[in-house]
Amino acid sequence: MTSAFDLGAVLLFGVAAYLCGSIPAGMLIAKRRGIDIQGQGSGNIGATNVARSVGKTEGALTLLCDLVKGLLPVAVARWGGFDAAAQATAAVMAVVGHTFPVFLRFAGGKGVATGLGVFLGLAPAAVLTALVGFGVVFAVTRLVSLASLVAAAVTPVLIFSFDYPGPHLAGGILIALLVIVRHHENIGRLLHGDEQRFHTRGA
Repeated sequence: MTSAFDLGAVLLFGVAAYLCGSIPAGMLIAKRRGIDIQGQGSGNIGATNVARSVGKTEGALTLLCDLVKGLLPVAVARWGGFDAAAQATAAVMAVVGHTFPVFLRFAGGKGVATGLGVFLGLAPAAVLTALVGFGVVFAVTRLVSLASLVAAAVTPVLIFSFDYPGPHLAGGILIALLVIVRHHENIGRLLHGDEQRFHTRGA
């Protein structure tokens, strides 16, 4: 196992995770249907906008791809025997890559699905519990943004409650803050009662 202070491993997984997270799955999936997803709906490349603008099948596929590109770097770091710092760095940078992808001039998604992926690798008990909260809020409100914000906010608390390592908690806090900041427009609409409830186009 690497040392907790192995800067080389941290940098390696940070760069690799960022590039993996930067893969614009939603844009590529929509493009196959002849749709420029950045010119549709909210302009976001994430699963919610793909589902609304292209179709529920494409939205589900985008969700899966965004989840995998978050899970993969963390899983490689974890199963490769690298320390908690490298794992947490991979987690944070995968989400940063999705939200600020180099391949799209740093105009990316909001980090929810990729965040789900990284936490499945980093803190599975915490994120699975947070998913229950997401499901309850979404079932009651049909507001993906509100459910995502609630899940993001409670995940670091759950990571602490389940006694995961300190770097995992630090990574969880950073990812939660990033997801919340990326939802700033949604927060404004929620406060004004203008947020769109979830619906999809036909498959």
